[in-house]
Amino acid sequence: MIYDGAPSRQLAALAQVGSDKLSQNIRCLYLNTEPMVAGMRSYLAAAGVDVEKVLDRGQLILSSAQDHLVDGAFDPDRLMEALARSLHQALRDGYSGLWASGDMAWEMGPQKDFSRLLAYEWKLENFFRHHPQLSGVCQYHADVLPQSVLRQGLVSHPALFVNATLSRVNPHYLRPGACSETALQHPDLEAALQQALL
Repeated sequence: MIYDGAPSRQLAALAQVGSDKLSQNIRCLYLNTEPMVAGMRSYLAAAGVDVEKVLDRGQLILSSAQDHLVDGAFDPDRLMEALARSLHQALRDGYSGLWASGDMAWEMGPQKDFSRLLAYEWKLENFFRHHPQLSGVCQYHADVLPQSVLRQGLVSHPALFVNATLSRVNPHYLRPGACSETALQHPDLEAALQQALL
């Protein structure tokens, strides 16, 4: 999901997806700042979820912990390992899968070092392909992320989240071997980013 404006504007759609996943016996993991986590709790309740019940039984995990950071820096391997553990634990606990969503600006930590983001996104995409029980939404906030990061986010995802009921095929998706600095500078990406924000 590439968006602009207040992050809270995205909570209703994400909460609806989360509610749908919970009803399908899928564990949901939402990672973001404390205010956004509090907002997600409220929007889930408004969507009809018994939030305390699903939190108590472990089907819903709302977290602002940044255990994937090392000395304030993003560690993609650590985050990938945590996601893999979370998926396998969800399956062991009897859930059909794991749905996860997090804001990329928050996930990068205070150092905002995006140098390993693209490699992480492709590792994650590969993990999704081999583990269909995992699904999720990566959130890219256009107001706070550099344009280069938005381009990387665009080319590393095969689908774009539009709203709670619609995702569309991303024609700008590039497999790792097809991505180059030249491809990331292609003028069509700028137009695609503008369209994604509509």
